[in-house]
Amino acid sequence: MDLNYLKKLTKILVESGVSEIEIEEEGLKVRIAKHSQNSTIVQPQVVQPQVIQPTQPQVVERQVQNVAQPAIETKVEETKKFHEVRSPIVGTFYRAPAPDADPYVEVGKIVNKGDVLCIIEAMKLMNEIESDVSGRIVKILVENAQPVEYNQVLFLIEPA
Repeated sequence: MDLNYLKKLTKILVESGVSEIEIEEEGLKVRIAKHSQNSTIVQPQVVQPQVIQPTQPQVVERQVQNVAQPAIETKVEETKKFHEVRSPIVGTFYRAPAPDADPYVEVGKIVNKGDVLCIIEAMKLMNEIESDVSGRIVKILVENAQPVEYNQVLFLIEPA
């Protein structure tokens, strides 16, 4: 906080009938209090972030969760029958070898073990990602030229 700002606050405190002013800005908390007619105390304090503990969910919320849970479990069971091809590195995902070239694979295409599925560029190196199973491409989970994280699922393949 600016020293002139603090002086103005002190002046307001002295001239008004207020006995205390407390202001918090950008993690700094200032409290100015009048203890006697001629004295003013300025106490700067750093505000510490507070951790808010989650409360227990209510019974109504639990009932909603129980209703939604079977749908989530069904979706998990559906994806378990598919093989996940994950990114072995952090980088940029490319579906084709060049911007004007056709993509390596499309949804519905049959691939064999060892076929190139995509390229991940990392530190100016182009890394071909190959299929580790034979099967049909069910879903491509990443858009072209998007960043990918280590171990992120790129493709879902229905094994043959």
